[in-house]
Amino acid sequence: MKTALRLSPLLLAAGLALSPLAFAAEDPAVAQLTQRLMAIQANPDTNELAAFERLQAQQAIATLANAKRRDLDQARYLADRRVEIAETTVRAALAQRELAQLERTRSDLLIEASRRDAQRARQESERLRVQAQIQAEESERLRLAAESEALARQDAETALTSVAGKQTARLSAAQQNAAKLAREEAELVSGNKLPGSKFDSRGEVFTFPGDAFSSGKGTLSGGAKGQAKALAEYLNIGKKGRVRIEAYDAAPGVGQQRAEALRDALVGAGVSTSRFQVAGKKAAATKARSAEVIIAP
Repeated sequence: MKTALRLSPLLLAAGLALSPLAFAAEDPAVAQLTQRLMAIQANPDTNELAAFERLQAQQAIATLANAKRRDLDQARYLADRRVEIAETTVRAALAQRELAQLERTRSDLLIEASRRDAQRARQESERLRVQAQIQAEESERLRLAAESEALARQDAETALTSVAGKQTARLSAAQQNAAKLAREEAELVSGNKLPGSKFDSRGEVFTFPGDAFSSGKGTLSGGAKGQAKALAEYLNIGKKGRVRIEAYDAAPGVGQQRAEALRDALVGAGVSTSRFQVAGKKAAATKARSAEVIIAP
């Protein structure tokens, strides 16, 4: 996978031009999806973005092109999702780039304002030294000028903060949409439903209900094993950050056993063990929550 991430945009472009188009006559979706990927590659603003996601999309298109008739619907759906994830990732990267540019512009404006303030202060000091006889009038003029400058700076700061906030909201929406698509793909591929999830200050949190474990024990139930399989697929498809597992039970040591059992199920389904941190909580599990899997942002 690390090798795939280092593929150059040139290799990716060459791959896009090969096998999927050869099968376009059999399934129009192959050509349509390939064209969408090539549109990203042809744009100088995006041709170096989301290389890994575009490679995954290219592989899914190749799979569609070679799929047997009975597998066409699922292959077409997966290929479309992969292309959409690539496009969404590109849009998120562009939004992040725009946000960074706005931050640089804001810093430049503040530096320029400070420079002008310093220059103006030196000029006014010299003027007051030379024109001591009109000190009272000049002091009043300076007070009004300072107020005007402060208001102008406040207006500029407000405008920049508003634009930056909108860009941040767009970036968050794009990231959550990408996560939604990844969840749908994980459930389709695994054949199981993911546990309920939400976003909070800790990141994306998946919550396993109270019946995920045998009562008073650290053993996963059958339904929880299926949910763990779907969650492992989601972790492998999408986010690559650290994962913290917290499990609950009032009995000493059971919370830790549950956290470790859930980790082992995820590792057994293909997730790297180095990504996990587990913690057992000595607190009663509830009907709605017996364990949480927290994916760092």
